[in-house]
Amino acid sequence: MLLDTSGWLCYFDASDFRNAAAVEFYHATPSKLTHAYILAEYVALAHVRGMPRQATLQFVAHILDNPVVEMIWVTEECYRNALALLQARADKTYSLCDAISFVLMKERGITAALTTDRHFEQEGFRKLL
Repeated sequence: MLLDTSGWLCYFDASDFRNAAAVEFYHATPSKLTHAYILAEYVALAHVRGMPRQATLQFVAHILDNPVVEMIWVTEECYRNALALLQARADKTYSLCDAISFVLMKERGITAALTTDRHFEQEGFRKLL
């Protein structure tokens, strides 16, 4: 499964009503993938939501060091493919981060994402939260 920004937020924030489901999906799924743009977006979104900065940064560091989470560092080719996807979907409001996720998911045959983002469903993937 791809671990998206909103999925990480639900997992990290024990007060979120989706936290228990996020934790359950995380532990039940053996294949876990995330990428650098998701973590960059996570830090920004956690800040906007008023989450403690030090705890947010420690959580991101934990993700980077976690051997069960495959971390993808986005290449120029992936970036260009994501940009092409955005250009081909001019009727959608996908972010570049979303498009990178979609490209990686298609390349790896991943069908589900730990996310609350409806864009994943619009692109044909299963939204778990």
